[in-house]
Order: sequence, then structure tokens, then C-alpha cells
Amino acid sequence: MAILTGGKLARILHLPGELSGLAVMLSVLLGAVAVDLAAAPAQAAVRLKDIAHVQGVRENQLIGYGLVVGLNGTGDSSAASFTFQSIVSMLDKMGISISKNELSVKNVAAVMVTATLPPFIREGSRIDCTISSLGNATSLQGGMLLMTPLAGADGAVYAVAQGPVSLGGFVAGTGGPGGNTVQRNHTTVARIPQGALIEREVPMRFIQDNMLQISLKNADFTTCDRIVGAISEKFEGQVSAQAVDAGSLTVAIPEQYRDNVIGLIAQLERVEITPDAAARIVMNERTGTIVAGEHVRISTVAISHGNLSIEIKSRYQISQPPPFARAGETVAAEQVETGVEEQQARLMVMPQSVNIGDVANALNAMGVTPRDMIAIFQAMREAGALQAELIIM
Repeated sequence: MAILTGGKLARILHLPGELSGLAVMLSVLLGAVAVDLAAAPAQAAVRLKDIAHVQGVRENQLIGYGLVVGLNGTGDSSAASFTFQSIVSMLDKMGISISKNELSVKNVAAVMVTATLPPFIREGSRIDCTISSLGNATSLQGGMLLMTPLAGADGAVYAVAQGPVSLGGFVAGTGGPGGNTVQRNHTTVARIPQGALIEREVPMRFIQDNMLQISLKNADFTTCDRIVGAISEKFEGQVSAQAVDAGSLTVAIPEQYRDNVIGLIAQLERVEITPDAAARIVMNERTGTIVAGEHVRISTVAISHGNLSIEIKSRYQISQPPPFARAGETVAAEQVETGVEEQQARLMVMPQSVNIGDVANALNAMGVTPRDMIAIFQAMREAGALQAELIIM
């Protein structure tokens, strides 16, 4: 960026001598702005904890089968035979013997209960759980989930869920033929905040042979190499980090942190890195959404874009007989007009762009819609002019 001195700025602006001081002040301000722009980073740095995690520290999924009772006639019907089998089995454990054929209830619904077990959670803590109807119940409004064991992938029970369900919606009205029903939100899926009690802890093993392994959320060789360099710079070479592959690296725990590994991890999480990303354009043709990364580049290419518009209009002309005429009747005659308009195709040359902003400006200058952009990006990719990966959702 070229900076104008006070004298040059005064001559360009045709300022008299008494205003040359103002030109000097403007030149100083322009110089300060130029320095700020030159010092501004091209991309903001992020913390290591936002793009990676320590391997071994993870969540676990829990699932269970249970019954929701207390519904107001909105539970499973007799067609859901597993619901009645569950009721018979539950009552049998309580010392009540009854046949499935003797049951006729509509205030019970079979549900699946799911929850996520966070890392380092302790026995006696509580977590949220989600309840989803398994049969043909129409609503879980006002229901109560009975005690439901929640097991992990290994089959062991880690939590027990029970409590009143919360829908965040409702169903009201008489319903049926001639009736009115009002529904808000989805009424066959509910939650129980803090409804699952932790019964077993999951041990977290994230230290092996005095080493920490860090896994990237998005594997990238450049980003992994930058992390290694940033760790070495922050700890001034006292902590050794080594990249294993594009998605992970190992950190050796030094002697002074053997008794304070948590402190070492906390410092590692605060290391700032500028992550790298591949040139990628993500497009959703159903919604017309286009998201492009900053590294998208195009080569010099010529694009012709035009639309064909066909419009059909129908209008009716009324023909009436003269006043007081004894013969004739009013007739409505339909007249159809068809018009075809083809916009002039324009051949626009898009020069080699520096960044995605230039690409967007060039396409916006053509007046194309998001869906047109999707077609243009696909054609540019086939022509070899788009240096980016296209992902269509």
C-alpha cells in the first residue's frame, strides 16, 4: 500500500497552504491504518481445545426400554402387543398374575430411553435423558416414566431413568370426525431433565507410558504440523510433541508435570493455532445454500448464462346481448395468451481469482441466483477451472 505524504495529498486535493497541516494529519492517519491492515492476521487463531481432544476422554451412549404410564387415553393400542407383554412381565415381578388377554388399557406407552454419559461423571450424579415412543401412542403428554435401566454397548447398566416426562408441546381438542385438534411440537418424543441417576462410573485412561495422545476433529497434515510447532514454542522446547499422522500427535509428559498432568493438559488446551483447511464448496440444492472456504481458487474461464422464461396467461371476455333483447345470453369466452422471453446470453470472462470474495463478486455481477451458482460451479469443476472440492448435500 502506497502512503501519500502531506505535500502530495495537499496537491492532489487542491488544498491551499493554510490547510496543508490538515493534509499532514490525514497522511498520518492513513499511515496508521496501513500499518494496522498489514499487521492484521489473515485468519484468526483458535485454541487447541476447540479443534482437538485428548484421546481416551470421550462420551458413551446409553439405551434402555421402558414404559410411560399415566397417559390420558393416548397410549399404545392393542396392536402393539409388546407393550402388553411388558405390562404383564412388570406386574408378574410385583407378584400380580394376569393374562395379556385380560388387559385393555390405553394409558401406557412403550418407549426407548436414550442418554449420553459424559466423561469423568461420578456415581450419584444426574444426566438428561430422551424418551421416544416405540408403539403407536399418539402423545406422551402428562406421562410418567417408570424405572428404566440404561445400558452401554457392553451390556452393563450405567444409569437408571425415572420421572415425569416433559414434551415442550401439547395436543388439545376433541379430535375425531367433525372435531378440532390443536398440536404444538412433536408429542411422541419427550425429555426428562436430570432424569437419569448414574449408577456406575466409566474409567478414563488417557495416559499411556507417560504420553498423551491428541486427536484432531478434522484430520489435516498442515494443521497437525502447526500444532507441534506451537506446542514447542509455548513450552520453549521443554515439552516434546510429535505428529503421528494427519489426525493425531503425541505429547511426552515431562518430569515436572508427572504429578500435575491436569495442569499440563490445561496449558495445552490454551495453545493457539491457525488451522488449515482444504478448498471446499458445500452446496445444498434443495435450499439453495452455498458455503465456500477461503482457499477456493478459479482459473481464467468464460461463462455464458441465460434463462428462458415462458409465461401463459388466461383471461375471460364477457359477451352480453343488447339491452331488452329477447334473444341471446351472456357468454364468457376464454382467451389464452402465451409469451416466450429468452434473455440474451452473455459471455463473461472471469479472470484468475485471488480469493473467494473475487469469485462471489464476479458471479454476483452476472445477476445469478444461488441455484444458478450451483450449476455454474459444477460446470466450472468439469471444465477444470475450479480448484476446489464440490460437496453436494
